[in-house]
Amino acid sequence: MKKEVIRKSPIPYYLAGLCWLVYSLLLPFYRLTDILIAAALSAAAFFVGNKIFAPRRELVEVEEVFASSGSRQADEMVAQGQALLKDIRFINDRIGDAELSAQITSLEDVCRRIFKEVIRRPQKAPVIRRSLEYYLPVVLKLLKSYYNMEEQQVQGQKVQETMKKIEGIMDTVLQAFRNQLDGLYQDEALDISTDITVLQGMLTQEGLLPDELKGETAEKIPELKL
Repeated sequence: MKKEVIRKSPIPYYLAGLCWLVYSLLLPFYRLTDILIAAALSAAAFFVGNKIFAPRRELVEVEEVFASSGSRQADEMVAQGQALLKDIRFINDRIGDAELSAQITSLEDVCRRIFKEVIRRPQKAPVIRRSLEYYLPVVLKLLKSYYNMEEQQVQGQKVQETMKKIEGIMDTVLQAFRNQLDGLYQDEALDISTDITVLQGMLTQEGLLPDELKGETAEKIPELKL
């Protein structure tokens, strides 16, 4: 997960300290006036230095911390998944192919969303077991092999074909994990659809729907006896 941080340069602090040192070496430093002058010069040096060496905003990778789901099994599975993602991210940062790297980044994002859903509904943990025990480990193994071949800059036909196969399979892997994420929401989506259907039926019977919607709703919703 990317997080924006502000990097402050230490140079303005060095300049401020240097003013005190130079002033004490060149001029008397025992009167209140001298101390005030040195303080003013130091503040001015810090201000100018801060303008010249302004703080920089950077995006850094930070480990996302998930709250406990209340289920030991779900928490352990999410922790296992995070460890795999950390290794995958390490390889991704070193892969030179921009398209493949973007696919890996998308996979990381989908996996984090899957983990969040498992934390929210820990009863879904068994659904992702195979992904953690087989799919992600195999993806990590393939990416390690890809990185090693890329780093060695081997131009042999077999090596190039292997790298192309790894690049090609990432599309399939990414779509599979997206489908798994959709599957985690399937039950909830069905419940929402049912609630909407019932609500529309009640509104129709109460005469609270616009006329243009009554016919459409009546075709879809059976009569409710209240």
